[in-house]
Amino acid sequence: MTIQTIINKSLRRVELEGKLLTPDFYAEAFCIEASKAGMMVEDCNQVSKLSQLLNKELQKDLTQYRIKTMSELARFLISKLNRMNSTTCSELLESNSNFIKRVLQVVEVLHNREASELARKSIDMLASMPNTSQIDQYRQLWVNFITTYDDSFLQKLKQFADLDTTDLMKTISSIKSAAPSSSSTGGSLDLSKISTLLISSFVPSIASSVNDEIATLSDKIRKNPKLLESASIENEIRSAISLRIALDKKSVKEMVESLDGVLDKLSLRLIDIIESADSSNVEIQKIRKELESYNEGEEVNFASSHKKLYTIAIALEENTKLLSIDLKKHSQEVELLGNKINKLEQELESVRQESKEDFLTKLYNKRALDEFFALKEAEYERYGRNFSIVMFDLDHFKNVNDTYGHEAGDAVLTAFAQILRNEARSVDVVGRYGGEEFIAMLSETDTDGGVIFAEKVRKHVEKARFMYKGARIEVTVSSGVSERKKHVSLKALINSADEYLYKAKKDGRNRVAYK
Repeated sequence: MTIQTIINKSLRRVELEGKLLTPDFYAEAFCIEASKAGMMVEDCNQVSKLSQLLNKELQKDLTQYRIKTMSELARFLISKLNRMNSTTCSELLESNSNFIKRVLQVVEVLHNREASELARKSIDMLASMPNTSQIDQYRQLWVNFITTYDDSFLQKLKQFADLDTTDLMKTISSIKSAAPSSSSTGGSLDLSKISTLLISSFVPSIASSVNDEIATLSDKIRKNPKLLESASIENEIRSAISLRIALDKKSVKEMVESLDGVLDKLSLRLIDIIESADSSNVEIQKIRKELESYNEGEEVNFASSHKKLYTIAIALEENTKLLSIDLKKHSQEVELLGNKINKLEQELESVRQESKEDFLTKLYNKRALDEFFALKEAEYERYGRNFSIVMFDLDHFKNVNDTYGHEAGDAVLTAFAQILRNEARSVDVVGRYGGEEFIAMLSETDTDGGVIFAEKVRKHVEKARFMYKGARIEVTVSSGVSERKKHVSLKALINSADEYLYKAKKDGRNRVAYK
C-alpha cells in the first residue's frame, strides 16, 4: 500500500467520523490507517515513547485517561504541573542539592572503577525523580562512606609508578619494584595516617548517621592532612568531637525513652498480677512498707530483703504463666481486629473506586458519564431515540486560578455546576468531564433544543455574580452542540461537540457553536 493511499483513507476516515480537518484529527486518523497497513511511523509512537520516561504513577494516569495524542499529553502534563505543591518541590530541590554535593565530594577522592560506577548509578537514581526520603537515604550512605574512606595508601603508590586513577587494581598489579624501607620515611610524622585515624574517631559509635558539619570537616582534613599542623583547626576538631558525642547521647536517649515506655507498661501489668495473687501477697505488702519507710543512712537487713525478694520472684514465675496465656489471647484478638480493619479498608477502597460523583461539584464524574453514554447509545440503536450533547468550557479559567488562587477556581466550578443542575431537566444528565469542562446529555432533544439549553446556561453564567472573598469574578462559558442522528457513532458525536466547542472559543468565546 502506498503512502498516498494511506493519506486518502485518512482523509476519508476524518470525513466519515464527522470531524473537522484539523492537524490533530488528521494525525490520529493517519496513524490508525498506517497501523492497519502494517507501516511503522515514528511520529505515531511519540506518546508511547515519551510515557516510558515518566514514573509509574504518571504512566498509570495516562492509561486511565486514555491519552493518545501529543496534544492530550501536553494538556495532561500542564495540568499536573499546575497542581504541584511548592513546598514539596522546595524540599526535593534542597535534598537534591545536599545529595549532589556529597556525591561530588566522594567522586573527587575515588580512584577505582567500581566506586566511580556506583557514583554514576546514584546520579541515574536522581534522574528517576525519587522522593525526599529516598534521596536522604542515599545521601547518608555517601556521607558515611566518605567519612570512613581511607586513601593513605596512595602516597606509597606514588613512589613506585604512575597512578591510573580509574583502575587502582591494575596499577597495583603492574608494580614490580620492592616496597620502600622503613628508613626512607626519615622518621617523619605521617599526617595522612593520623588524619585517617582522626576522621575514623569522628564517626559516632552508637548513632546511625553523621552530622553534615562532621562530614565537611572530615573531607577537608582528608584532602589536606597538613591542616593538622595548624592551630586554627583545633577548635573545629573539638567541635566535631562534641557533635559526635552529642549524636551518640541523643541516640542513647531515644533508645532509653523507647525502652522506658515499654518497661512502664510491663511493670504496671506485673504489679497488678502480683498484688492480685493470693500467694505471697502478704510478703509483698511487707516489703513495700519497709521500702516506703526506708531512709538513707539506716541499716538494711540485706539477708532478710533477699529472702523477701526471692518470694516475689517465685510469685512472678507463677503469674508470668498466666500473663503469657493472657497475652496470647489478646494477641489473637488484635489479629482478628487487624483482619477486620484490612477488610474494611478494602471495602472502602472498592466503594471509592465505584463512586460516580465528582468530589468537588457533586455532579456525575467521567466514569458515570461513560455509563450513561453507553445506555443512551443502546436506546438509540434499539429504539431510535435521538439525543443531543452540549460540551461546556469556562473561558479563561486559568486566569481565575492565577489571579485569585485555586480556592477561588474551585468556588467558580462549584457555582457553575449548580447553574447546570438548575437549568437541566430531570431526564437530562449533567456531569464534569474533566478540569473546567462539563457535559450535558439531553434526552429526546435535537440540535435546536440543545442550542436553546446551551444559550440559557450561557446567559445565566454571563449575568451571575461569582463572588470570592468580596471580589466579583467575571466568568463566561463557551459550548458546542451536536445530536446523535447526524453522526455515524457515539465517538463521532462526542468529537463533533468537542470540535464545535473549540470553534466557539476560537471565534471569540462566550458563545454557542453548532451546525
